[in-house]
Amino acid sequence: MEAKIGISSDNLAEVAHSLSKILADEYVLYTKTRKAHWNVEGPDFYNKHKFFEEQYTQLEDIVDAVAERIRKLGHYAPASLKQFLELTHLTEDDRGKNDAQTYIKILLADHESILIHLRENIDTFAATLKDAGTSDYITGLMETHETMAWMLRAHLS
Repeated sequence: MEAKIGISSDNLAEVAHSLSKILADEYVLYTKTRKAHWNVEGPDFYNKHKFFEEQYTQLEDIVDAVAERIRKLGHYAPASLKQFLELTHLTEDDRGKNDAQTYIKILLADHESILIHLRENIDTFAATLKDAGTSDYITGLMETHETMAWMLRAHLS
């Protein structure tokens, strides 16, 4: 059933498509953070293992919330790895070592990339697509990524 929430169906479709790209980015970052959690090695293994767990848990909640935002707008969320890889602007191949510093640098770059993408879309959602709710939502999401990026950055020497 179509969502009748004061936003045109064309604008809702465009917002949902943009959110699908964000969802794909979040899912790829979630997967990469899980990889870091599972595979990190080194003298600081335990602390970094726990740190990456905290990060992927936050990302898991974000993935769910973005998908639910798409559903609230009356559209279906992408939910396959194939779709995510087609929609994301991140890369899943990092080819790095399994030490904490390598994982942190890779994950930080992805958070910063997502931050830039979110920041670039805040005004588009509000002004062009007339969806202040999604604009506000991704502003909050941006702030969450800023905090997560800060936590990663704090681990770099």
